[in-house]
Amino acid sequence: MERLTCDRPVPDHLRGGVVALGNFDGFHRGHQAVVGAAVAHGRATGRPVLVASFDPHPVRYFRPDAPPFRLTSLEQRAELFAAAGADAMLVFDFNETLANVSAEAFVSDWLVGRAGAAHIVTGEDFTFGKGRTGNVAVLKELGAALGLTAQAIGPVSDDGGPISSSRIRAALIAGDPVEAARLLTRPYRIQGKVQHGDKLGRTIGYPTANIDMDRYLRPKYGIYAVRGLLPDGRVIDGAANIGIRPTFDPPKELLETHFFDFAESLYDQCVEIELIAYIRPEAKFDSLDALTAQMDKDCAEAKRILAAYSPVA
Repeated sequence: MERLTCDRPVPDHLRGGVVALGNFDGFHRGHQAVVGAAVAHGRATGRPVLVASFDPHPVRYFRPDAPPFRLTSLEQRAELFAAAGADAMLVFDFNETLANVSAEAFVSDWLVGRAGAAHIVTGEDFTFGKGRTGNVAVLKELGAALGLTAQAIGPVSDDGGPISSSRIRAALIAGDPVEAARLLTRPYRIQGKVQHGDKLGRTIGYPTANIDMDRYLRPKYGIYAVRGLLPDGRVIDGAANIGIRPTFDPPKELLETHFFDFAESLYDQCVEIELIAYIRPEAKFDSLDALTAQMDKDCAEAKRILAAYSPVA
């Protein structure tokens, strides 16, 4: 799948395409319905399919001090879009220029001019343009004069209402990765480069692969049963702590994962950690012996959970 940016026109072989348009953070069931409709339209009409996403998220531009809320990195979204059948990902850099583009200019200059779109597929609640003056009705009206057609996909709902990124974030903050995985159709994954730490885990028999949480949403602090996805395709089981390590001084926010029966170095490699189940809250211990005893229990529980785990259908 090709990766494109909005600072130059889409190449000729991808122009006249079907563009799925949205933030798509998390790429949950609702997002999948939008991209699925775009792929179906593209295959039926013989047109290329592009998924257009915004990075950074518009919320990060308008509220730079907002707590971390991202569910997927740009790299993760690219992999998900490719798996869904897209021919290319088009990244709109959400900066001051884009924030001040009128709805009319966004359709004529950005969607038709730069993206070369012939058909747009988006969610019913999508808005665009300075002051969010554009919506699906405006998109269809403006597009009609330019030969651009548009299609709106309604929300995907379950007993809890429309499936949304907000519901997934709420589940993770509540310590419910099982519910988050159901809405996402896969476990929540945190991707990052393994960094050097203070190596205290080695001294108690629990070496860890440490990852900075960066701009990812912070799930509920605590211990999780996890799976690690390595760059070579291997999947390995483990237990992880998300939090500030209150037993150690100074506290430092990290995702620390201990992989079972694994002794290879992962430093500077990019891995993904899947949160499978929440085990307990983070706690402070009076001694390393007490911490080690609890980690023995946590790892035993994580192994029990993972032995019975079945991937999300």
